[in-house]
Amino acid sequence: MMENTFNNPLLCDPETGVCEIPTVEKVAETEFVSSQTKPVKIIYFTDPICSSCWGIEPQLRKLKLEYGDQIEIDYRMGGLLPDWKYNSGGISKPSDVAHHWDEVSEYYDMPIDGDLWLEDPLNSSYPPSIAFKAAQMQDDEKAIAFMRTLREMVFLEKKNITKWEYMSQAATENDLDPVKLKKDYETRAKDLFQADLSLAQNMRVRGFPTLFFIDGENNQEIVYGFRPYQDYENAVLKTFPRAVKKEYDHSWSGLFAKYLTLTKTEFAELSGLSKSESETLLEQLTDEGKLIQTTTKNGNMWTLKKATD
Repeated sequence: MMENTFNNPLLCDPETGVCEIPTVEKVAETEFVSSQTKPVKIIYFTDPICSSCWGIEPQLRKLKLEYGDQIEIDYRMGGLLPDWKYNSGGISKPSDVAHHWDEVSEYYDMPIDGDLWLEDPLNSSYPPSIAFKAAQMQDDEKAIAFMRTLREMVFLEKKNITKWEYMSQAATENDLDPVKLKKDYETRAKDLFQADLSLAQNMRVRGFPTLFFIDGENNQEIVYGFRPYQDYENAVLKTFPRAVKKEYDHSWSGLFAKYLTLTKTEFAELSGLSKSESETLLEQLTDEGKLIQTTTKNGNMWTLKKATD
């Protein structure tokens, strides 16, 4: 079992499923009133390099498939790593994170390659967070896809996503305008990011992932950290008891039509197959030339092969 020394934000406790930020000074308490167009609004505080947030991708993707017409998810940045002034929990420099990421990869059964912190470490999670806010200024759905691409880059491809070349690449891959993204990144997006940090403080968020499930009367259910799918579903049903689960296509082709990239654990969660059955099928589809496999030392990801590939 991993030692419980999770004072540093990059040491995400697998037992609680939380990447916890240092305690912040109390801010003036303000009531947050949610505006929403669907019965349930989920305010999701996250960070591009939060390993626990990567760990709940299977659960969130299933929640969207089953309750997407009754929920809306408002993605907010929490500011996991401002800089390297932290020196706690055995972490004082980027290389100290490498082994920890390899450990949590096994715990969440999601591919995470800790060698990033040895080869091309990030000095902050703020730049990709601000880039996400800039992407939201163009299109919410494309911004979510942009975030997914950034996470694949950092967790699987060991890319330092604070570098503009990777943020620009992620923008282009998700049909965002990289020129506008850079302009907004350097100007208005910084204010939007600061607004997210202020909201996180006002809502007393102390780690990621934190999800507030809110109904039309501002009643809230909170799910804190990495949890099984049932916990997220229960929060929807407590917030909106009349919520009806939607049927969706569980076939491999149907799932890849919705999500172009899937890990073994994601595919298992969405398809209903076991993890071993999922891996066997995904490898078979790769051998048949229908999928492309991305291999890391701690797990794989599969991408739908397009006709042009």
